[in-house]
Amino acid sequence: MNTQRTGKLALHRRALLASSVIALAAWVSATIPAHAADKLVVGTILPLSGAFADQGSHYETGMRLYQQVHGSQVAGRDIQIVTRDDQGPGSGDLARRLTQELIARDKAEIIAGYSFTPNAMVAANVLSQAKTPGIVINAMTSVITEKSPYFTRVSATMPMVTYTLGKWATENGIKSAYLIVSDYAPGIDAETWFINGFEAGGGKILGKDRTPLTAMEYGPYLQRAIEAKPDAVFAFNPGGDVSIAFMKQAGVRLDGTGIKLMVTGDVVDDNLLGAMGTAVKDVISAWHYQADLDNAANQAFIQAFKAKYGAKAVPSYRVVQGYDAMEMIYRTLEKTKGKTGDAFMEAVKGSEFSSPRGTFSIDPQTRDIIENIYIRRGVLAAGAAMNKRIATIQAVKDPSK
Repeated sequence: MNTQRTGKLALHRRALLASSVIALAAWVSATIPAHAADKLVVGTILPLSGAFADQGSHYETGMRLYQQVHGSQVAGRDIQIVTRDDQGPGSGDLARRLTQELIARDKAEIIAGYSFTPNAMVAANVLSQAKTPGIVINAMTSVITEKSPYFTRVSATMPMVTYTLGKWATENGIKSAYLIVSDYAPGIDAETWFINGFEAGGGKILGKDRTPLTAMEYGPYLQRAIEAKPDAVFAFNPGGDVSIAFMKQAGVRLDGTGIKLMVTGDVVDDNLLGAMGTAVKDVISAWHYQADLDNAANQAFIQAFKAKYGAKAVPSYRVVQGYDAMEMIYRTLEKTKGKTGDAFMEAVKGSEFSSPRGTFSIDPQTRDIIENIYIRRGVLAAGAAMNKRIATIQAVKDPSK
């Protein structure tokens, strides 16, 4: 009897254990996804220290804001952003080494970054050898995308902006100009293609100066421009404190001369206007983003940005470029079902993307961006400076290509 009872108890215990195991398995199955998302590292190379650290922080803000809005997973991949500091322009060797390390050590499958042209140029061979897509988040020299078949771009090219502005100027009564540009590749592009657009419309260039990249004193250049008596001065410089210094000095020296000031939009970036004050008034600029654009993507972007940074916060175009880099990554991965490398680059070609700037696309032949360019005028309203859009030139391609 005891033996039979013991046997029954053992069977009962095994039954209870089996039912517990089944219950536990069911709970685990219900609380864990059917398969964990595959990790995909997006390596970012940005200026996060030095004179241009502010720029890098804006791109990173845009990238991370996109993930807050859209989540971190797409096409079965868990997107992880790994950021490295290239310390700004003139650090080409560092940018190349960081690109190599992100690919080899961090297993990055996509690289996004390169705020400055020299840093993008030295990374081209690394990307080609590794067959790793590189998304240029800012650098605007036209030739960059020709240096590697793995480059594409979410900013603009300088020829797109300055050729468009030069042509618009002659169509709107400006017949002569003097140029002041920073002496590095984008500045030379700006000079060349403004001249091309301006002269194509019948305009005359009366003189030009190239200034050091980090110049903070513009008095002699502005004086030479005033003495040439042009209808307008066209200027380009790399943004941040350099642009603030230029605009303040130009505002004082050009006041009362009757000479108009025209610049690329990065010189009068929306988030710099507070530091420039009245110098912004009547300044004409051309750019690919304008904060007051009335489209669904921009409304959602502005709402998300203000929810995080405050009702009075104004996003820079750099935040938009970081945001759009992630839009490109997510939408392209949807097409490739999570594949990167050659599949990613093929899928990018000819694609259209929804952006706060308006829809942009990627030229299937050049892998460069096609987008609207907006002509703006600086105004003062309720004591605040702002850019107001006065014209839209649609679907602009890089004229140098």
